[in-house]
Amino acid sequence: MTTILTGVGASTGIVQGPARLVHGPDEFSRFQSGDVLVCRTTDPAWTPLFGMASAVVTQTGGMLSHAAIVAREYGIPAVLGVRDALEMLVDGTHLTVDGAQGTVTAADRE
Repeated sequence: MTTILTGVGASTGIVQGPARLVHGPDEFSRFQSGDVLVCRTTDPAWTPLFGMASAVVTQTGGMLSHAAIVAREYGIPAVLGVRDALEMLVDGTHLTVDGAQGTVTAADRE
């Protein structure tokens, strides 16, 4: 089964990687290089994760949000304002993030 979520494409590029749902700084240690950061929002405390992330997906934000600006600085795709991303995506699910089109596609590996 494939799930397609949409939001604001805030930093271009297309990547694939495992979803890592992070609800707060106390979960940063679970994040690994190449993971797709999925969270509600980011602030400067989250910046170290951008150096490890293959992409970022947030439930809030737009082109001028912290996540958008930092994703562009790091050159990683970002799709922001993806309503219910934390509820719709499952930790570890393989994602394709298209930062130009503003889409996040999740498919269980078979």
